[in-house]
Parts: sequence; C-alpha cells; structure tokens
Amino acid sequence: EKGYETGEHAPGLKLGGCGAYKAAHHIIKTHAKVWHSYNNTWRREQRGMVGISLTSGWGEPVDPHSQTDRDAAERYIQFHLGWFANPIYRGDYPEVMKNYVGKKSAQQGLGTSRLPTFSVQEKTYIKGTSDFLGIGHFTTRYVLQRNFPFLQVSSYHTDHDLAELVDPNWPAPGPKWLYSVPWGFRRLLNFIKTQYGNPLIYVTENGVSETVQCPQLCDEWRIQYLKGYINEILKALNDGVNVKGYTAWSLLDKFEWNKGFSERFGLYHIDFKNKNKPRYPKASVDYYKKIISANGFPNPREVMS
Repeated sequence: EKGYETGEHAPGLKLGGCGAYKAAHHIIKTHAKVWHSYNNTWRREQRGMVGISLTSGWGEPVDPHSQTDRDAAERYIQFHLGWFANPIYRGDYPEVMKNYVGKKSAQQGLGTSRLPTFSVQEKTYIKGTSDFLGIGHFTTRYVLQRNFPFLQVSSYHTDHDLAELVDPNWPAPGPKWLYSVPWGFRRLLNFIKTQYGNPLIYVTENGVSETVQCPQLCDEWRIQYLKGYINEILKALNDGVNVKGYTAWSLLDKFEWNKGFSERFGLYHIDFKNKNKPRYPKASVDYYKKIISANGFPNPREVMS
C-alpha cells in the first residue's frame, strides 16, 4: 500500500486504487508457489516449515452496540489482515473486500473490479500454504462507519468506508501512529483463532519506538509496553490461541523505512553519529532478559536470587 498506493516507500509508485491490490495479488501467488516448492522438494528431508508474516493492527468498534460500527471494525481487519490471510487460509479474498471494491469499481464505470480475482485452480493452489502464521502487531484503532463519495479518486483507503479514531488517553510514547493498547492484541489473536482454524502463531514483531533519544537510556514506557502486550498474549494462550513464540521488535535501533534513523525501536541504543556505531543497552534490555530467562514474567524472588 505504501509502495504502490501512496508512494511513501520504495518503489514509490502512486497507482491509486489498483496498484496495491495488484502487488498483493502477486505476493500471495508467489508465496503459494514458494510453499509448494518447499513442500514438494525439501520438506521430507529437512522437515522445516514455511509460513507468512503479516502485520495488522486491531480495529475496535467505537460503539460496540452499533451494527454499522461493528461492520466497519470487521472491514478494518479484513482489509488489513484478511486481505492476505483469507486467501491463504480460506481460499479467496474476504467477501467484504470483494463486495466493497467491486461496488466502488462499478460506480466508477469500470468493467471489472479493481481487486483482482483468483481462478478456481489458483484458489485451490493457494489455500493451506502456511505451516504457521507470523504476526506483527503494534497498535489499535477505534473504527466507525464513514461513507466516501464515489466521485473521489479511488484509493485503498476510501474503499473501506470507515474512519479511524484513537483515545487521547492511550499512551503514545513514540511516533504518532503507535499508541499502546495492549488489550487489542488479545482480541486480534482470538480473531485469528476463530477465522483461520487456530493456526500455529509466532509473534514476529511487537514493540514501540521513541522519536527522541531517551535520557540515560531509561525507556520505562517500553518496559510498560512490553509488559502489557506480553501479558495479553498470555491471556490469549489461556483462551486457547496457539501462540508458540514471541519476538520483541527490535534488538537494535536501525534504519526505519522512510524515517531513517530518527525512529528508534531498539532495546539497544546505537550511536549512529560515531563511525564505530557503539551499542548501549537501554533499561528495557535488563527487563526483557529476565522475561526470556523465566520464559514469562519472573517471580521477583527468583530474580533477586
């Protein structure tokens, strides 16, 4: 979407309303081809696994008693996670995506939908091509219905017919988009369990950045973020969600897309101005080490000893 719709990321193309859908279509078909290649050639000998890693926020209806808000929140998830996960786990794009993009394409006078279609053979070939689901998750939005006039230039964002809101009380220690909303993660994980047959899940990305250097490397908010989100994963495990692993994002400060070195997700601070790029542990390092050694929240007595 950022590479082929808005042009914010490489390759920087602004193909409004169709580019992102075409790119995703090729990604899904290519993923399936790689999975089948491994399955047919190397799996028996290597006994490895091939999955896909998808990043998605959680969409919560502004008014849970409003059917239109609940429907909008459902669209939020389907247009993000379901866009890729639904073909892989259920054989086709989500119905709501097909309906909304098809309807808006018809309103524009287009003969076919801007959302590409899979042939019957492709659907069969793609379905089931994931031994595990990697999940990147950072934040949550409140969602409500918003109608975009069809005379506007078409885009992936206006196809949703929804608006996103945040609670001003949510902590936002890093960039403008990343609010700390731990409870959204448990709901996302349970959605995956329900929608896709409780697949094996590895959390491949979860963390928070700072946009300014934290003084004395005291990133207390990152500790609170990790504590909150990991706690919600533990609750999801109790719900029966099949989460098998967790990776905090990220080990080091690094080059962050179009933000360069200005956004820092690392547990370790990197001095980018020094040619040797020395690394300094932030306070979160010690906290995360204890979680790793305990494989969960440590008993304070055990940590002290």
